[in-house]
Amino acid sequence: MTASVWAVVPAAGSGKRMAAEIPKQYLLLDGVPILEQTLRALLACPDIRGVVVVLDPSDRRADSIESLADPRVMTTVGGAERADSVFAGLERLNESAAPSDWVLVHDAARPCISVATLRELIKTSLGSGNGSILAQVSTDTIKRIDGAGRVLGTEDRQELVRAQTPQIFQLGLLKAALAKALTSEAVVTDESMAMELAGHPVQVVNSPPTNIKITLPVDLEFAEIILKRLQGRGIE
Repeated sequence: MTASVWAVVPAAGSGKRMAAEIPKQYLLLDGVPILEQTLRALLACPDIRGVVVVLDPSDRRADSIESLADPRVMTTVGGAERADSVFAGLERLNESAAPSDWVLVHDAARPCISVATLRELIKTSLGSGNGSILAQVSTDTIKRIDGAGRVLGTEDRQELVRAQTPQIFQLGLLKAALAKALTSEAVVTDESMAMELAGHPVQVVNSPPTNIKITLPVDLEFAEIILKRLQGRGIE
């Protein structure tokens, strides 16, 4: 039987760098909450069977997210850190998915992901049997600095990439890797890091420049332009 593909969206963060009165996933992007735009993008992909959205236990704004009423969408309560929230999402997914199924973890604040990019990432992992992440090669010169902000040297940018989401791994392997990282109190900033620490190979898939993460207020303007271009041109 062919393995199913699921998605987990950690959306329990506060987005402090946005300096907004509400969590950034509820800020409006083209008149719609960012989280809603992100869920619409994931649900538009025919390869994704279902989505788990991980929310803050005190969240009272989720009622504004129409996609949460979609029968393919489940919710659960998140934890203090991203890794805790993702693990909670995997636990919730255990009720519907098999350990051999694949789970795609995606930032709530990356609403400009396209169906074509999602399908390429999924195809890469299911074809190779290894986990994959979206990433971009840096076009800038990369400097290594010390604590005082002084340059110590220049890195070879050909060997460095900027990791993004989605990141896709087999459910059972990712859950075990995150559990091990959380138990050892290792600081993991993305799912790939947990898999790397557990000794699993991770493949990089080139990410388009449109897959931006909304972190600062100016990012909202860029994201709106990107969404209108994607929708206007009928780009998947």
